Amino acid sequence: MSKKLFVGSLPWAVNDEGLKQAFTPYGKVVSATVVVDRRSGRSKGFGFVEMENDSEAKAAIEALNGSELNGRNIVVNEAKPKEKE
Repeated sequence: MSKKLFVGSLPWAVNDEGLKQAFTPYGKVVSATVVVDRRSGRSKGFGFVEMENDSEAKAAIEALNGSELNGRNIVVNEAKPKEKE
């Protein structure tokens, strides 16, 4: 079963493909999405990566959380379900 990860503190220049490339060494990336502002089209500085399974997701979290991507230290952890308001 795939595992969704939250990725924060992304550099503005990182796009979906760049995010995918950063996670690919740790396993199969099902999807990689940088969240963008609808009006401006600019990155909001975070995104989500879906890894194929738990062990690959854990490896990516251990390797990438706190690591540098394009000059910024990124935050990687398990995505939590969106809370209902």
